[in-house]
Amino acid sequence: MADVGAQEKKPVPLDEKYYSNITPEDIAFLKSETGIDDDETLKRHILAVQAEAYKVHPYTCIRILSFTQTLISKIPPYDHLLKLGRERKDAIFIDVGCCFGADLRRAVADGYPVENVLGTDLHPEFWKLGYELFNSPHESFPVPFVAGDVLNPSHLQVVPPFYDAVKTPVPDLKSLTSLNPLHGHVSAIHTSSFFHLFTEEQQLAIARGLASLLSPQPGSMIFGFHVGKPEKGILDRARLSYDMFCHCPESWTAMWDEIFEKGTVRVDAKLQEITLDNIAFELGLSPGHSAPKFWVLRWSVTRL
Repeated sequence: MADVGAQEKKPVPLDEKYYSNITPEDIAFLKSETGIDDDETLKRHILAVQAEAYKVHPYTCIRILSFTQTLISKIPPYDHLLKLGRERKDAIFIDVGCCFGADLRRAVADGYPVENVLGTDLHPEFWKLGYELFNSPHESFPVPFVAGDVLNPSHLQVVPPFYDAVKTPVPDLKSLTSLNPLHGHVSAIHTSSFFHLFTEEQQLAIARGLASLLSPQPGSMIFGFHVGKPEKGILDRARLSYDMFCHCPESWTAMWDEIFEKGTVRVDAKLQEITLDNIAFELGLSPGHSAPKFWVLRWSVTRL
C-alpha cells in the first residue's frame, strides 16, 4: 500500500483493523521467516513491533501494516531482478527506503544472492526493528545497511550516469558508510512508496542520484511504484491536509529520458487506480467529503 499519509501533522491512532490488509501469501512468508505458526501469536508479535515503529515516525505504511507486505514480488520487473541475481556475477541490488527490509528478505528467499544485497533508509531504527519483526539474529540475514538521506551529497552525490565500464573497484558492501562508492556499480535498485514523499524538484534530484549508481551494463534497472496521477500535479490539494506531488506516466517517462542520454534506457510506466478503505478517515478529511481517487504508478527504467 502506498504511503498516502506520510506528511500528516497529527498522528492517527493505531487500529488493529488494518491487520486484515496482510495477505495470506504474506502471512505465510512471515510464518516461514519468524517460525511463529500460531495465528494469534503472530498477530500480537507484529502489532507489538508496529507500536515501536510508530514511535520512530508515524508513517501511514506503519499504521496500515503495509510494511509487512512483500510488495516487490508483485511488480512485473521482479522476475528480471531474480534473473539478474542468477546470471550476472556480483550483481549488486539496493532497496532504497527499505524500512524493515521485507522486500529484501523476499528477494533473498526467492534466490537473490544475499552477499550482493544492501538496504538503505533514513531511519536505521526501522532496519533494527526488522530483525525483531522477522524474529531473526543478524547472522541469519547478514545484509549490510547504510543509513542516510538520499538528498544529502555526503550519502548520495549526483554525478552523470555512466555509459562506459566503471574504472573504480567494486566496494565491499559491508564496509560502506554511504552510497557514493557504488557509483556505476549497481545492477538493480528498488524503491517503492518513496518518491511521492517529495516535491517535484526533489524527485528529480533523487532520480539523478539513483541514475548515478546504476551500472551501464544492459539490463541494469531501477524499478518500483508510488502514488501517481493521470495528469501530473498536486493530488487533490484542495481537500488534503498536505501536498503530494504526483507524476503521470508521460511526465515520469520524460523525467528519466532527460536524465539519461536518448536511446540508452527503456522506461515503462503504467497507472493503476486503487481503492483505499476508510480513506476519508485516513486522510483527515472533514465530514461530508468524498474520498479522493488514488492511483499507483508502477514503473521501471532499464539500461539498453
